[in-house]
Amino acid sequence: MSLALFLEQVLNGLQFGIMLFVMAAGLTLVFGVMGLINLAHGSLYMVGAFACAGVATATGSFWLGLAASLVAAAIAGVIVEIVVIRRLYARDHLDQVLATFALILMFSEGTRYLFGSFPLYLDTPEILSGPVTFFGGFQYPSYRLAIIVVGFAVAAGLFWLISATRLGIRIRAGESDREMITALGVDIGKLYTVVFALGAALAGFAGALVGAIQSVQIGMGEPVLILAFVVIVIGGIGSIPGALVAAILVGLTDTLGRTLLPLAFGTFMDPSSATSTGSALASMLIYILMAVVLVFKPTGLFGAKT
Repeated sequence: MSLALFLEQVLNGLQFGIMLFVMAAGLTLVFGVMGLINLAHGSLYMVGAFACAGVATATGSFWLGLAASLVAAAIAGVIVEIVVIRRLYARDHLDQVLATFALILMFSEGTRYLFGSFPLYLDTPEILSGPVTFFGGFQYPSYRLAIIVVGFAVAAGLFWLISATRLGIRIRAGESDREMITALGVDIGKLYTVVFALGAALAGFAGALVGAIQSVQIGMGEPVLILAFVVIVIGGIGSIPGALVAAILVGLTDTLGRTLLPLAFGTFMDPSSATSTGSALASMLIYILMAVVLVFKPTGLFGAKT
């Protein structure tokens, strides 16, 4: 493997990991603070992607579409929390899983009714349409680099929000002792709505960013949701730093595995068989990584000690 190909795959893995972090950050906030298993988080990812594609197509502006993805996903999150989720806090996790699975079906059919069954396509903004040239003539798409930069900016903003604002103090307190902050006069219902809307907005934002790389289609959020669950399990439930580190690990493991394993098997197998075998094993790597982490750190890399 050439150095240029290796660097390209490392950056691809980093970009994939950062996208997973933006998705998983909202999920870990919701689960850590509210104790809610939200299978519909992937549907909010899809809502953001379709909102961005629809507004960008209508206005010709990707940036307006990006703003629309945040607003649409946050509004959808508020409606879902008030109408459905609020009735599930006192229920067990099985009821939460069943209710949020029903939401997946409702979002999918509602999106099909509004946009049809065919995929939509987003064009990258013109300013980010070309490559960036590095040392030695190595080039990498500027839009993917922008996703990496934006993802780290989102991470920094979340760290600041959680650690240095009054809302962040309430979020951390709500994660530790909900009864106590309720007794101190904090409206826990409003706090839950804000947290859920923030998580939904992050999911929609991730969907919009990825929509310019791949097609925007119904059901696009479910595969990413599975990986987001892997990320929060590896990083530790409720931990934003853990989600960031775990997402980068998952992104690099998956991307480099899909590139390196077929090459490794190709040295002693038929090329076609090596590719299929290597790809099959590569798809298992992130789950092997999760298993190894949980053996040594049952609560995740940054999870609270039991």
